[in-house]
Amino acid sequence: MVRSTAPDEVPGVPARRAALRLLDAVLRRGDPLDQAAPPILRGIERGDDRALALAIAQEALRWMADLDALIDGATKQVLPDDAKARSVLRIMLAQALRLNLPGHAVVATGLPLLIGGPRRLAHGVFSAVTKSGATLPDAPTLPEAAATRWQAVWPGRIDAIAAGLAEPPPLDLTLRDPSEAGLWAERLGGHSLAPGHVRLARAGAIEALEGFKDGAWWVQDLAASVPARLLGAGQGRRALDLCAAPGGKTLQLAAAGWTVTALDKSSRRTERLAENLERSGLSAEIVVADALTWTPDAPFDAILLDAPCSATGTCRRHPDVLHRHAGLNELTALQATLLERAAGWLAPGGTLVYAVCSLEPEEGEQQAAAFTALTPKPVTDAELPEGLTASTGHFRTDPGLLADHGGIDGFFAARWVKV
Repeated sequence: MVRSTAPDEVPGVPARRAALRLLDAVLRRGDPLDQAAPPILRGIERGDDRALALAIAQEALRWMADLDALIDGATKQVLPDDAKARSVLRIMLAQALRLNLPGHAVVATGLPLLIGGPRRLAHGVFSAVTKSGATLPDAPTLPEAAATRWQAVWPGRIDAIAAGLAEPPPLDLTLRDPSEAGLWAERLGGHSLAPGHVRLARAGAIEALEGFKDGAWWVQDLAASVPARLLGAGQGRRALDLCAAPGGKTLQLAAAGWTVTALDKSSRRTERLAENLERSGLSAEIVVADALTWTPDAPFDAILLDAPCSATGTCRRHPDVLHRHAGLNELTALQATLLERAAGWLAPGGTLVYAVCSLEPEEGEQQAAAFTALTPKPVTDAELPEGLTASTGHFRTDPGLLADHGGIDGFFAARWVKV
């Protein structure tokens, strides 16, 4: 018999309740997890509990198809996809099978979330699954919509992509001084995969790592650091970072010697960009404006357009994108418009780099093929981190690449010059 307990009487329940709310925000409302998390986690005092709530939600989203299969195999009563009992079981099984938390602790903190609901059913399903010795597969099963899309466009990569999602990714840092990669790799116990890059095993509080307060580095996935690298050294020339916040590429360009204008329409996000600039000791002009209506006073020698996109390439660190795929028509139209506007702001001899953190060809390869306002400048293997190639003249990655080194986000970048 399951004894009734008021939720707040059990330590650890607030973190599980927050995880449940995060799951609901993603699956029912379609909110990005990183936007839903701050208000939901604000009421949890301990940092460790906030981190646990987020980790539970992420793992439940990462393995949801497989967790649902276990749930369905342990009950004759079909639970609707949006049933609270199913969501509670998802977070309970994620804790037991992915975070290796003791079953008694999972039950004690999970069942109070179902007061007034089918607690006996949830307890029975959880016990049946865990006592049977059930395990999750080596790689998560992709949600049907994502699997169908990617099987059609990346048929030879679909298994590798799924395998690349099995574990949360390591921590990538971009250095203010690229020559110090060896120094910071040694200090932080990491390794470097490219000039100015250090990769660490998953760490605790980023703010506590050596070099953070001094602005010696900033967090940026290795793939996300490549587009700015494709512009080379600035030598004081003018560069525009379009859709710049939260600022990783702005910092890269400033560190590479460009005189940077960073434009973004979100004042909240540009506040974070300003904080990152101050911390790193780098400088850039920040402009809060909409690129669809803004016009520069003078042309730029380089423009980096990291366009708004579906962000499906970030699924290994943001598994919520697997479950809230945005409609592409509106996004691709916006991307094409931004490309055309950016081309008109480029000085003769200038370079434009277009990038998206997406696995969708409509946002990457097809956008590049349709853009004819400038002359293509192919990306070369020599410009990319070791182990990556530019066989098509573009930069293209997916989460299954660099598997022996901890993987990489899915990204696309193309480059043109104005002759």
